[in-house]
This record gives sequence, structure tokens and C-alpha cells, in this order.
Amino acid sequence: MTSFWSLRRTLLAAGGAAGTVYAFSTYSRSKSNKKHRVHVVAADTPAPVPGPLPMRAANLQALQETAEFDVLVIGGGATGCGVALDAVTRGLKTALVERDDFSAGTSSRSTKLIHGGVRYLQKAIMGLDKEQYNLVKEALHERANLLEIAPHLSGPLPIMLPVYRWWQLPYFWAGIKAYDLVAGSQCVKSSYLLTKSRALELFPMLKKDRLVGAIVYYDGQHNDARMNLAIALSAARHGAAVANHMEVKSLTKSTDDNGKEVISGAIMKDTLTGEEITVKAKCVINATGPFTDGVRQMDNAEIPNICQPSAGVHIILPDYYSPESMGLLDPSTSDGRVIFFLPWAGLTIAGTTDSPCDVTHNPTPTEKEIQFILNEIKNYLSPDVSVRRGDVLAAWSGIRPLVSDPNSKNTQSISRNHVIEVSPTNLVTIAGGKWTTYRSMASDTVDKAIEVCSLEPRHKECQTDGLMLEGGDAYTPTMFIRLVQDFGLENEVAQHLAHTYGDKAFEVAKLAQMTGKRWPVVGKRLVEDFPYLEAEVKYAAKEYACTAIDVIARRTRLAFQNVQAAETALPTIVKLLGQELGWSKQRCKEEEEAAKEFLYMEMGGKAHLDVRAQITPDTNLPVADIERYTKRFNNVAGSKGFITHVDLENIIQNLGIDVSDDQLHDMLEEVDTNRNGQVELDEFLQLMSSVRAGVMSTSRLDRIMKLAEIVEDPENPMKKSEDIKEGRVWY
Repeated sequence: MTSFWSLRRTLLAAGGAAGTVYAFSTYSRSKSNKKHRVHVVAADTPAPVPGPLPMRAANLQALQETAEFDVLVIGGGATGCGVALDAVTRGLKTALVERDDFSAGTSSRSTKLIHGGVRYLQKAIMGLDKEQYNLVKEALHERANLLEIAPHLSGPLPIMLPVYRWWQLPYFWAGIKAYDLVAGSQCVKSSYLLTKSRALELFPMLKKDRLVGAIVYYDGQHNDARMNLAIALSAARHGAAVANHMEVKSLTKSTDDNGKEVISGAIMKDTLTGEEITVKAKCVINATGPFTDGVRQMDNAEIPNICQPSAGVHIILPDYYSPESMGLLDPSTSDGRVIFFLPWAGLTIAGTTDSPCDVTHNPTPTEKEIQFILNEIKNYLSPDVSVRRGDVLAAWSGIRPLVSDPNSKNTQSISRNHVIEVSPTNLVTIAGGKWTTYRSMASDTVDKAIEVCSLEPRHKECQTDGLMLEGGDAYTPTMFIRLVQDFGLENEVAQHLAHTYGDKAFEVAKLAQMTGKRWPVVGKRLVEDFPYLEAEVKYAAKEYACTAIDVIARRTRLAFQNVQAAETALPTIVKLLGQELGWSKQRCKEEEEAAKEFLYMEMGGKAHLDVRAQITPDTNLPVADIERYTKRFNNVAGSKGFITHVDLENIIQNLGIDVSDDQLHDMLEEVDTNRNGQVELDEFLQLMSSVRAGVMSTSRLDRIMKLAEIVEDPENPMKKSEDIKEGRVWY
């Protein structure tokens, strides 16, 4: 049998000669001139493999058949994938394994910012702290690099800092200008001052009372999960054996030539099949974020913890909460924390909180944290904007792995930078840091691994500064036009594909099905209100998606954008992914149930239902409203006292409105709190109480019932309105 590595050498030989000098051009975001960088690929350093990525099965084969890797990385977050990419591009034989999916943890649950840290610079200046200054300087360099190497997944974002006291204007202005100066030639765009009227013009939702002006500065924004995946795929394309859903169960040890006991690999289990394998490596690197101590204690059960986890909750709101291309920074919330309020993926993201938590694989956003964010938002928005709990489309909690430095005299103090620890058995642990600096963290980690494990790379120096990530090489901002013209895709869909897959978007478009319409020609959507295509599910299998959750959360971002939309798309996703991966009917059922549990527990579904359950119709609805809603209910339920799926079907048929069976099911399920397949009067009144209280923004069920009430009333002037047929009538 041809080995995995022999196959890769064949592909590399076909793709380009070893030692070739590759040159490419990239654009600086702050200047119009091109910057030319040259990267030399060393004699036996894997170059990017052209064509399809190796399948997951091929990666697993490499893990099993390779006698010994130079480096085995545990953890598939941004840092772990960054370490794997760094190691393999230096010519080290590299493997990476992840217990769940790439970016399943903290790396997909960030604020989506690529930033240097304005508040860190403030601390550096006020405290004359050189370490803080260096941290900001490094992060600003990494910000520029990340914007450059993945232009399809990232871009500059202006962020407004509203000012409500005159004396704060020069204070904040000086701080923001210092931020620009520290960035130097890598400044994204120069900050500027706004008058009150201009600030309200650019951010009309802003509260104008006492506003004296605003300052706008620039940072970067990205699709964090897709960025993490791009790093993992880039590592695979350069020759690393990468495998998600591989859980390390224990570390193996052996004695080196000097008689010292050292880590020599790991025993791991494929969580999809249950098969266990042993992988040997000269160096094992622990890059597991919040789970750092769990791996450290596989090496030494007595070692104290260094990770001090902190939960950060974010919420997603509709797009009308913020301008399309302007964010907002609240530098001083009621408890002194910072909250960002940013446009993202056509919606609005708000967060983050920061509170101590336990380490868990399934962090859940709490209602207390969601309410904190909503209350802080109210302080900055116009009274015309009603900040409603029901407008929260999704919510999530990410565990930030803050660490105390075990090499410091004061082990209780939190390190502001990343920490690299080497155990007596040569387990290399990288912990702390932040998303933006993943690449420099990876570089430091591989440097340390080479030093302590006597590795012999073909390239001693890091190769990833300026190395384009998967999809970025041939991407252009106007690429979407070709997708529209060549394939007949909708403009919105084409832009989405270009920004998600970069130069790989054409491969996705080739998988898209005909719509049967005059326009768009191809591209069946997964769900009506989002530009995700069914073809993306098929392509997700090529990007190592193994579960329905992998698709709704990290190949697409539906779970993070709208929980209900994600649940609506689930049956189609499970069907298509099941066809690609050969699932049985039982496996399809299990996948759908697991994904619904994920949406309920981790994406804010539970918190939403919990707060609805706390509202009772007796205390929140006036008597007149109770009578009105009871009459509306009885018009549909009749003498039997409850509403069923059949009742809704009859209403829809009489109204002539096109609603699918899945949508009817969803209407009932969002009201049927006791899950008995029917809606009783108390459940309907509780629903309307939630709507009135702002816990829910609207109700599809009540809208349909309202339409039926209008049609049956001969004296209602709206009876003949075309809005009836279009379903546009609101209660």
C-alpha cells in the first residue's frame, strides 16, 4: 500500500520543485503601494499541495502509519492550528489532533475583532509599563499580518467612541492617536474626530442627549471560526496530518539516550468510531486553551493548575441595532468593563462579559449575563430603539483561558501575555494570549520545542509571517462578480461565498444545484433569510466536517447568527451531510437531536425559554387583552380547547398562504412549552405576554391567527387587503 507520506511527496513533486523561491504581492491596508515579500521553501519543506485536500481518512492513516512525528500538537483552536502550520512550514513532520472540531471552543466564540488592544495601551502609558506596550506593539503587527494573509475572511472596521463630557474629548483623542502612532506604517486607517451631528449621521441609533462628539478609530474584524479552519486547512495543505474528533486519552513516556523520562507520544480515540491508536512524536505540544491543565495533569497528576478560566458572553441582535459598517465601544460600563457593539455578518454582535467560571466543554450563556449586556446597550442607544429580550437571536459563552505564569515568583498573578511552560518530561505547554497574536504565540512555541526536544527543522526561522492562508492567494474584492456572471448566483450569495471561501468559492459554486428559476440560475439556499447554500454542506465534508454541529456552527455560522434559522435548516443539513458521509437513518436522527441540544444549551435557546417561563399571563396582560387573545384562541381551537397541527393547516389553506410543514411544526413548537404536540390557552396567553414584555419580538402563530380573525370578520376593512395574501399583517 502506498503510504500517506509517499503520496504527499508525489503531489509535492508535481506541484513544484523543492527549494523554489515563491514571490507574491500583498496590499497594505494603510497605504496604496504594494509590499513584496519573498518566501523561500527549504529543500524538504512541504509546499502547499494543489488540488483537493487529503481526506480525513488519509490523515488518520498518516497518524497510524507514521513511525514517529517530530511534533504532535494537541488542540485545534487558533493557537494549536497556528503551531501546526508553523512547525510543518519549517520542515518538521507534524500532526495535530482535536477532541471536538477545529475552533469548537473559545476560538469560535470571540468578539470577532482583530485588535491590538486600546485599553492595554492606556494601561501601558498610565503605568509606564513596557511589557504592556510591547504586547500592544506585537498585537498591532499581528493585526496587520492577519488582515493581509486572509483578506477574504477579514477587513478593517471603524469603531466609534461616543463622548458625553467635554473634558474627555482631548483625553480619548490623545489615547486613540497614540494607538495609531504605535501601529506606525501598519495602521489600518487613521482615526478621526466627529462633531455631534456627524456622529449621529453615521450612527443614527446613538443616544443624542448630552453627546458632545465622537472619535472613530480602526481595528480589524474577521470570521473567527472560518479563520481558525483556514489555518488548519493550510497546515494540512502543507503536509501536516490533522484530525478533528480525536480525543487524547493519555500521554506515553519513554527513556531517552541520557536515561531521562520524556513524553514520547499519546494514546487517542476517534470519538466517531471509538477506535484507539497510539501516535509517537519527539515533541508533544499542549495547546488546549481552557483545558490546558487537563493535559498537563496527564503528564503529572500532582501539578497545580495554571489556568484561571473566565466566561465571556456575547449576544446577536438584528441588523437595525447598528449601522452596516460602524461599530461602537463602551469604554466604561456600569461595573467598569468594556463592551463592544459591532456589525457582523449582517447582524449586530454585543459583548463581552467577563466572569470567573468552571472549565466545561459545553459553556452556557446565563440570563443574568444576557440582561447585563442588554442593559448596557440601553445606556447608549436612542429612546426610539426599544431594546427587547426577544430581539436576541443567539447567545453564546466562550471560556477565555487566562493563566498564571508558573515560572513567576507570584504564581497567583494573571499573566498579561502568553506563557510557555516546559515540564521535566519535555511536555511543551502554550497558554494564555489572545486570538490576534496566535501566530506569534505559535512561533515562540515552536522555537521552544526545537530547543528542548532537539528537533532539526529545515528552516530554523518562522515562515508564517506573510504566508497566505487557505483561500487567500487569488482572492480579489471583485471576485464575487465572476461568481454571479459565470454561475448565475444571486449577488448576496456570491459575495458570501467569496468572503467565506476566497479563491475556493468556485469549487463550492460548482456543487450548487439548479434552482429551476429564471434567476438565480443555481444556488438553493439552506434557509430563506441567509445566503448559505445546500452546496456548502457538501463542501463542508471536504473541509473535515463530521457532524451536523460542525456545519451549523463552524462551516456556516448559522448557529451563531440565528438559533431558529439554524434549527430550520437542520433537517436539510443532516440529509445532505449524511449522504456525503454515508450515515444510517439512526445516525441522522442522532445528529439532528445532538444539534438541537447544542442550540438549546450553548447558543442561547435554554436562556430564552427560561425567561419566557418566568412570565405569567396573570401579572403581565391587562384584562382586556386576555379577553381579546382568548377570543382569538377560541376562534381556532373551538370547543376542544387546544390548537393542533391540523388546525393550523386548515387556517393556512383557507388563507391561501404558502407555508411548509416544517414551518407549521416550528410555529407550534415555539409555543408548545410542555411538548405535548398541541397548544393550550395558558400557553398561548403566556406567548402573548412574552411578546408584550419584549421577551419575544413577534410570534408567527399569532400572526397567522390574526389573519384568520380578520378574514372571518365581514366588517374589517383590511379583509380585502393584499397584505393578507402576503402575510404582512401584524397584531
